[in-house]
Amino acid sequence: MPLSHAVLALLADGPSHGYELKSRFEMAIGPQWGGLNIGHLYQILDRLVRDGHVVRTHVAQNDRPDKTLYELTAGGAGELRSWVVAPHVRASGFRDEMFLKLLAATRLGPRALTEYASAQRQACLSDLAGLTRLRRDNADDPLVALLVDAAIAHTKADLQVIDTAERRLASVAGQAGPVVTGAAAGGAEGDGPDAAVAPAPR
Repeated sequence: MPLSHAVLALLADGPSHGYELKSRFEMAIGPQWGGLNIGHLYQILDRLVRDGHVVRTHVAQNDRPDKTLYELTAGGAGELRSWVVAPHVRASGFRDEMFLKLLAATRLGPRALTEYASAQRQACLSDLAGLTRLRRDNADDPLVALLVDAAIAHTKADLQVIDTAERRLASVAGQAGPVVTGAAAGGAEGDGPDAAVAPAPR
């Protein structure tokens, strides 16, 4: 489990307590990844202790509750090493909501495809602008900068797909069948690929 191994990686630097691990993770990975929920982190630590990859000790403090420290074991170090040197392989295919939207847009007709492509293109360009600023702000941290560069590359790839989607899917969208609307059964206006989809009866 990747987050478990990331925690092992942080503990390779030495013993640490929960909130310190949370802070170090967020500092190391940066804002592009997102925060680490402290409750989830403690669940991960409990599993690592159970599996023998980490040991837990309690350090007494005079004016505060005891501090719980977590330390990497030899077994945990071996598990971390095995995980690091194994290549990452996508296990369940390439899944992206963007392609589900393209699937739907081609069923709704050329206008829906054009409207979605335009909206997604603007979203990608906005993301790229924000990522470029983030990259500039984190130029001194090579790991965070690399993560932002990866996000930029993925966003550019999405933009490239969207820029060609209208052309490559135009024939499919043009063959879209009529979309059932509330008035379709009675033959009223509103039939056709670009008609609105009425909600299903309750």
